[in-house]
Amino acid sequence: MAPPPITFPWPTTLTTDRLVLRPIEPGDVPAMTRLWTDTEVRRHLGGPVDEETLRLREQHCVGARGAFCVTLRADGPVVGGVQLEPDPRRAGRAEVSYQLLPEHWGFGYGREAVAAVVGWACEATALEGSQVVAVTQEANGRSRRLLESIGMERAETFVEWGAAQVLYVAGPRRPDRR
Repeated sequence: MAPPPITFPWPTTLTTDRLVLRPIEPGDVPAMTRLWTDTEVRRHLGGPVDEETLRLREQHCVGARGAFCVTLRADGPVVGGVQLEPDPRRAGRAEVSYQLLPEHWGFGYGREAVAAVVGWACEATALEGSQVVAVTQEANGRSRRLLESIGMERAETFVEWGAAQVLYVAGPRRPDRR
């Protein structure tokens, strides 16, 4: 029997010492567009999204369930985005993904934001025995170090989209269900 879909209380705002993670607002769309089109940000994500996908994302990102806009506190600039959604590969898991604008790399904002979302998601799903996963390219050493630094464990490797990928897991381990 397949596990039930993961649900989270939404919308929500998370805060850390330096960041606010909140639903995307209309004024955030230009920053989100940069995340989806910047060649450096998208280097390990298949490159900039195509024009049609970009327009759809721009139209539907405001208030989208599972999408966090990451800003510096308080009322500071957008530094990136974190997404939490059902894992398309396996039922009963949520996948976290993230992107930061290049001018905000190297300050620990990504680690802080992803740790906040993963911690919140694991707490919100703890009674369900669910897992939070993240997938990154094997070649993306910065992302792998970030995930390991927040306690996510390397669970498996596989090839997808023509590149070696690494799956990381947080939450209860289920060896029979990777």
